[in-house]
Amino acid sequence: MRKIIVQEFITLDGVMQAPGGPEEDTSSGFKYGGWTAPYFHEADAAGADFMKEWMKSTDILLGRKTFDIFAAFWPTHADIWPGINDVTKYVMSNTITENKTAWKNCVFINSVEDIKKLKASEGAEIKVHGSGRLAQTLFKHDLVDELVLQTFPVILGNGKRLFGEDSIPAAYALTSSLVTPNGVIMANYKRAGELKTGTIGA
Repeated sequence: MRKIIVQEFITLDGVMQAPGGPEEDTSSGFKYGGWTAPYFHEADAAGADFMKEWMKSTDILLGRKTFDIFAAFWPTHADIWPGINDVTKYVMSNTITENKTAWKNCVFINSVEDIKKLKASEGAEIKVHGSGRLAQTLFKHDLVDELVLQTFPVILGNGKRLFGEDSIPAAYALTSSLVTPNGVIMANYKRAGELKTGTIGA
C-alpha cells in the first residue's frame, strides 16, 4: 500500500492557484499569480528542513494542467529540484499519452480506479503538487493519507481552491509544524479516522 500525500501552498481563504508566478495560471482571469514570492527569502532559514522534505525525490501524481506547467519547466531546471526528472510522474488525463510528451518517466492514468490500483500497489509514497481538481477528487474518495500545507498570511478572495464542497468529512492529526518569521505556517497532518462531533461543555 502506497501513501498519497497532498502538499500545497495555500492562502488563508483556501486558494492554491498559481503560487509560483504571475503567468503560471491566469485562467478565469486570475491576476494574483506569484502570491508566495514575497514570503520566500531563501525559504527562511527556519523552514529549510521543511522545504528539503517537501522537495524530496519521490513519485508524484499530477493533474493535466499542473503537468503541462511542470513538463515545460522542470526538464531544464533539475538543478533546483534534484531528482524530479528521474521519479515516476503519474498524470491524470484523458487527452494525453506517453507518446505525446518528451518528459521522461511519465505514466498516464484516467480514472479514480486507476488511482486506487496505484495506491494499492507496492512502492514509495506518492506526492501531489498543485493539481487542484485532482486533489479535490482525492478528498472526495478518501484517498489522501497525509496533508502537507504551507499557509501564507494572505487572502485573495477568488481562485482555485484546495477543498471542494464534496470533500468527505474526515479528521486529520497534526504531526509537525512551524511558523516562519514572516508568518508562513508549515504543517504536516495525517489521516486520523472519522470526523467526531460533540457539544462544548457537555
